[in-house]
This record gives sequence, C-alpha cells and structure tokens, in this order.
Amino acid sequence: MTLVTAGRVGKPHGLDGSFWVEAADHDLSEGTVLTVDGRELHVTRRGGTRDRPLIRLEDVDDPRPLRGTTLLVDAELEEGEWLASELVGCAVPGHGSVRRLLDGPSCSVLELEDGTLVPFVSDAVRLVDPDGRRIEVDDAFLGL
Repeated sequence: MTLVTAGRVGKPHGLDGSFWVEAADHDLSEGTVLTVDGRELHVTRRGGTRDRPLIRLEDVDDPRPLRGTTLLVDAELEEGEWLASELVGCAVPGHGSVRRLLDGPSCSVLELEDGTLVPFVSDAVRLVDPDGRRIEVDDAFLGL
C-alpha cells in the first residue's frame, strides 16, 4: 500500500467542520482514514456527489486553516500506475533526466533537465520504465 492523493481540502460547508473536496480522486466513504497535514484522520461524514464530495473529518472543527491541503489515502497502485516521486530523476535520452512533475490544466507535465516541458500524454511519452529509471519521449511530436 502507498499513500496517494485523494483530493484537496476545499471550501468549508456549514458550521460542523464539513468541507468540499477539490480534485477528488477516491470515494472517501465514512470510516476512510486520510492523512492530512501529517495526521491520520477518519472521515465521519460523507455527502455530496462522486465528483464533488462533501466530507467531515474527526477532530476538525474548522477546515479553513487546512484549505488547499492535500488529502492522502493508503491505496494499492494499479498496473501501469506510478507515483510522481518514482518518475523524478528518470533518464530521458537526449534531454537529461526528469527534474520534476508539474500539474497542468489538463494533464501532468514532465519538466526535464534541458528545460523541455513534456505533457504526460501517450502522444508525447512513448515509454515509462520506473524500475529501469528511464522514460522515452517522442521528440517529433514535441517539435524538437
């Protein structure tokens, strides 16, 4: 199991400590254990919709100070899924290595050592081999 992003603390709702979850990526049902700002907290209320969950966490009376904080959940990675931290430092032939992963408006973006920005989409990324610490990109698609 690995801690993965489940969303971010969004706008408060009501006076009981509930808040909307932004960029939700998990069900977040009641009883789910989330790591928030280094603390493990249980979801004590779940409302809203699948795309826009409304939750309350134990011991959080006012979510405003946590707004924007990442919610982490312990989950099993699927085949072909990687953590961003596994991709940083991977060699990219002709470009050095991956400096970091950025959140773009529609997809993640690889920032390479030579300054190239590569959208993390199948047209631009040919191969991802985190075990071999290598990523191949399509220079022709990127106009390079």
